[in-house]
Amino acid sequence: MQGLFPIPGALWLLAMPMPPTLVLFAKFPVPGYAKTRLIPALGPRGAAQVHRHLTERTVATLLSSGAPVEIRFAGADEHAFRDWLGAEPAFAAQVEGGLSERLIDAGRTSPHIFFGADTPELTVEHVRAAVVALASHDIVIGPAEDGGYYLIGMTRARPELLTDMPWSTSGVLPETLRRCAALGLTVATLPVLSDCDTPADLARWPNLAALA
Repeated sequence: MQGLFPIPGALWLLAMPMPPTLVLFAKFPVPGYAKTRLIPALGPRGAAQVHRHLTERTVATLLSSGAPVEIRFAGADEHAFRDWLGAEPAFAAQVEGGLSERLIDAGRTSPHIFFGADTPELTVEHVRAAVVALASHDIVIGPAEDGGYYLIGMTRARPELLTDMPWSTSGVLPETLRRCAALGLTVATLPVLSDCDTPADLARWPNLAALA
């Protein structure tokens, strides 16, 4: 994918009719609250440090794309998040509830792409490819190696793709694609990437384990 978008910054977006909002869901890096599935391997503080690093990296990647970025935050107030991640993104609190409720609440009538902060391999080229794909498709999906996805974008809110999903299982992606097909939605898919969610995943990224 390297070289696909040679124009730096936001200039490449000038050809887009309506660039989507890049919506990142992020927890504050509090030990025992963030990246809890890594705690058995790294301890609460180490897991929180990995989350801090991945979130900062993801925010920088999204901002580098030139598209508008919104942080949906949890675990601290907006002031704490602005002190941590800067004033450039927009900020909005996550609602209470499960992942479906939080995603649906963040939907809008305009194009948007949802991200988590768990994908060390995510680059600005992936982000820009998702933005371009969404200009000609109803849905764009970045499949994750574990059977989920690291991003999903839509031209408008599609709560029917987010309700009663088998989150955190290998059934997320196939079920999402099945629903898209049933609704007659056009889907673009990006390269498969790997998330860092569990202790077993750390073997792929020893630099993350070293943060602990």
